Amino acid sequence: MRGDYQQLVDEISAALGAPATLEDRDFGLIAFGAHEGDDDLVMDPVRTRSILQRRSTAAVRAWFEAFGIARAKTALRIPPDPAAGVFKGRICLPVRHRGIVHGYVWLLDDGHLTDLELGGGGAPPDPRIEQAMESASGIGALLAAEARAGAELGDLLRALLVSRPTERTAAAAALRDGLRSAADAPLLVVAVTPWDVPEADHAPLPNLPGLLAACALPAGSGAAEEVPAPASGTPSSTPGGRRSATVPPSRAAADAPSLAALVRLRSPSALAAAHTVAEHLLRSPRAGGSLAPAGADVRTLPGAAGLGTPVRDLAGLPTAWHEALAAARAARAEPRLGPVAEWDAIGAYRLLTGLPSVEPDPPVRPLLTPAHTELARTAEVFLDCAGQAGRAAQALGIHRQTLYYRLGRVEKLTGLDLDEGGDRLLLHMALKTARL
Repeated sequence: MRGDYQQLVDEISAALGAPATLEDRDFGLIAFGAHEGDDDLVMDPVRTRSILQRRSTAAVRAWFEAFGIARAKTALRIPPDPAAGVFKGRICLPVRHRGIVHGYVWLLDDGHLTDLELGGGGAPPDPRIEQAMESASGIGALLAAEARAGAELGDLLRALLVSRPTERTAAAAALRDGLRSAADAPLLVVAVTPWDVPEADHAPLPNLPGLLAACALPAGSGAAEEVPAPASGTPSSTPGGRRSATVPPSRAAADAPSLAALVRLRSPSALAAAHTVAEHLLRSPRAGGSLAPAGADVRTLPGAAGLGTPVRDLAGLPTAWHEALAAARAARAEPRLGPVAEWDAIGAYRLLTGLPSVEPDPPVRPLLTPAHTELARTAEVFLDCAGQAGRAAQALGIHRQTLYYRLGRVEKLTGLDLDEGGDRLLLHMALKTARL
C-alpha cells in the first residue's frame, strides 16, 4: 500500500511540476516526491525537517492549520513566511474521503504556480489541479481503508486485553486471524498515558513502521480475574461481583485513559522500533503533544509510555499490557525512568504497581502533606542513596549538617528510626507509592 501512496504523490508532482509531500492528518510523513533543479531553497527548512524527522513540529502544524486546511475541501494557497522557515509558498491539497480529512499533499511553489487557478469563488480550477485533486482523492480512499483496517484490529486488541482468562483463547484466535502473518513475529504492547479517548477512537493510526493496532482503554479497564478482594483498600468490581485484577480506580484515575499500541518486532530484543512508536505517540496532541526529556520534572511531563515484555503467544498480551501500563505509571512517577520506560527496567516499581490501593501508612501520612514536601524529598533522596549522607547531600545540593537536621525532623514527624532497616523500608516504600 505504501507503494500506492508514492505512485500517487509522483503523479501529483508530475502534473504540477512541483515537489510534493504527503502527510497524514497528524503531520506524519507518508511519502514525498523528488525535486529537480539547483535552487537549494526548494528544500526549505520545514520540508527538510519533515523528510528527515518524518513529521512536522507542533508549531509548524499550528501555523498551517491556521489557514483552515482541516476544513478545506479544495486546494488552498499558503504564502511564504521566512520567519517561520517557510521560504517557499505552498499549495495544500486536502486529502479527504467521504468528507473526512485523512491527510494533506503539499506542493512547493517556486513562483511558477502563482497564476494557477485553484477553483473556488465561481472560477473553475485549472485542469492540472483537477487532476491532482483526483489523485488526492485516491490517496484519501487508501488512507480511509487503512484506518478502517487499523480500527478493526484495534477492536480485536481491546477485546483481548479486557477479556477474562476463560475468554482469552477465543479473543487471541480472533486477533491472530486479523493480524495474519504479522502474528508470527514477536509482539510488544506499548502503553501511553494519559490519552484523549474520544478522539483516539476516531483517529487513524499514525504512519509508523511496525505499528499494527491501537486502542484506547478508559480508567480501570483490564482483564477481570475471579479473585477475592483484599481486606484493605477499595476493590474494583464488575457487575458480576468479580474484582478487576488491573490497577484499582484510585490509581488508574491518575494514569488513564490510556492507549494500548501493538508493535511488531523483528526479534524479541529489537526494542528500538517500539521506542520509536512510543516517542511518536507521546508527541501526539492526544498525549499532551510533546516529549519531555529524561530527568524532567514529573509535573511538566504531559504523558509517559511503558513497554511490556515481548511475547509470541497472543494469549500473553493481557499480561504484557499490565506490564506496559505499570512501566508507564513508573515513568510518570519517576522522571529518571522516562518518558519511555521498559518493564524490566523499573526496578521496585514492578512490585509497587501491583499492590492494592491503600491509604498511606499512618506514621508516614504527616510527611506526605504539602507542608512537608521538602522533607519528603530529602528522605526519599537519602534512602535512594542507600543512606549514604555524603551522596544524598550532594544530590540535594545541601550541606551535610542540613541533611542531618532535616532527617531529624523526619524522624520526629513520623516516629520512625532511620537507623532501623525496617523503618527505612517502610518509609521508602511509602514515599515511592505516594509517587504513583
